[in-house]
Amino acid sequence: MKRYLAELIGTFVLVVGGVGSAVLAGPKIGNTGVALAFGFALLAMAFTVGPISGCHVNPAVTLGALLTRKIEARDAAMYVLFQIIGAVIGAAAILAIAKGAPEGYSAAAAGLGANGYGAHSPAGYSMGACMLAEIILTMFLVLTVLGATDAKAPAGFAGIPIGLVLTLIHLVGIPITNTSVNPARSIGPAVFVGGWAISQLWLFIFAPLIGSVLAAVAYNAIRFSVQTATTQIAEQGERLEQVRPEKLGRWS
Repeated sequence: MKRYLAELIGTFVLVVGGVGSAVLAGPKIGNTGVALAFGFALLAMAFTVGPISGCHVNPAVTLGALLTRKIEARDAAMYVLFQIIGAVIGAAAILAIAKGAPEGYSAAAAGLGANGYGAHSPAGYSMGACMLAEIILTMFLVLTVLGATDAKAPAGFAGIPIGLVLTLIHLVGIPITNTSVNPARSIGPAVFVGGWAISQLWLFIFAPLIGSVLAAVAYNAIRFSVQTATTQIAEQGERLEQVRPEKLGRWS
């Protein structure tokens, strides 16, 4: 349960820090500032909840970990559930703050940072373009997570490349879809926006999961060893040869 709660908290921070920066400070900090906010939020949580849960905070990352045997199916299902709960709570917190502005705030009218395509894409990108972007960018993220938490990767530093690649992903993706690469992040705001955000939500669930599968295939094709650290152990900075016998069950 502590691992599941860590995922809830981590996802809550990611949504409030990332989506919150777009909704509450977007006009002042611009797309670059929002991209950095997402990256900083994930980097901070990687070192905060990473040693507890591995800091997936994203169903696509959890799927990638499942496909590469870094997590068991039962835990994966609970991770996803708690990630979604954390995202919804985070979106609710942003909305409550935004409504306190002098002019008020309407999630349905202003969008609450929800992801969209076509008329609801920030730059009007088509559904096909948005789907392709989300698949490719999610593949970038999940492949980085899988590689950075590999047993052969430098121990204890996984959060740095993961935070950096999420920043890069947002620099590319914000004009296209507002950047999802995370079904939980998309579900949170969509719950409160309703209407178009709910009707387009399928793409921001489906495309990241496809990107995750592609990342897992690519990772399995290039890695040297079948011995791979769980994401929790990788974030704790423990090497395979340093793990005590009673911890060996945590390695795939």
